[in-house]
Amino acid sequence: MDFTDWAALLVAATAAGWVDAVVGGGGLIILPTLFLVSPGITPQTALGTNKFAAVAGTGASVATFARKVPMRWRVLLPAAGIAAVAAAAGAAAVSLIDRDLFIPIVMVVLVGVAVFVTLRPAIGVTIATHPPTRRKFILVVALAAGLVGFYDGLLGPGTGTFLIITFATLLGTEFVRAAAMAKVINCGSNVGALIFFGVTGHIMFGLGAAMAVCNVAGAIAGSRMALRKGAEFVRIVLLVVVIVMVVRLGWQQFG
Repeated sequence: MDFTDWAALLVAATAAGWVDAVVGGGGLIILPTLFLVSPGITPQTALGTNKFAAVAGTGASVATFARKVPMRWRVLLPAAGIAAVAAAAGAAAVSLIDRDLFIPIVMVVLVGVAVFVTLRPAIGVTIATHPPTRRKFILVVALAAGLVGFYDGLLGPGTGTFLIITFATLLGTEFVRAAAMAKVINCGSNVGALIFFGVTGHIMFGLGAAMAVCNVAGAIAGSRMALRKGAEFVRIVLLVVVIVMVVRLGWQQFG
């Protein structure tokens, strides 16, 4: 890769860190850029290198959010562990899944998310008047960690988005707090997938380290902006990112 290729990847990593910190979906920026500048890269190596950068970015987001947003660590940390195991299983199952069938399903779900958020403008913007019970909170977070964590290892795009929507819808959490919670779970799923790709030799460590630095910078900036701008800002960015994800996946599948 020449200087232009490196510059494109580092800019993409910074942008991905920002988007991922706010609503998720950073992989849709990094992965296409990796395939563009390095056409010979295998999907596993692209995913593994992306996860190397993403672990640093999500970790930085968690640290930034945690300074301002109260976290239920006794629930979130075990859930992150569940997400890590599920993501490793998802990464191991990549070759067993018919992606030509799987991607359209994800697109339909994303369209449903966009319609739901548009028609229910109060979701994620206002806090639920009746907070969930501790049992419901634990159950929702644990199930989301397992299911979305598996998806993150298997495919990845929109992991944070799915988590935010789940927490906002089922727990009545406003978007900024939902984003903070999602980053903890997403950090766990990134670690699980990263371990699998590392063990199987699918990480470009030099490139991943450089991208990680830029991803952290973008993640910190995105987290701070989400905290400063509030839930309505996150809602708007979420809708934009979901639409972009649908278009990008559609182009990848049918273009």
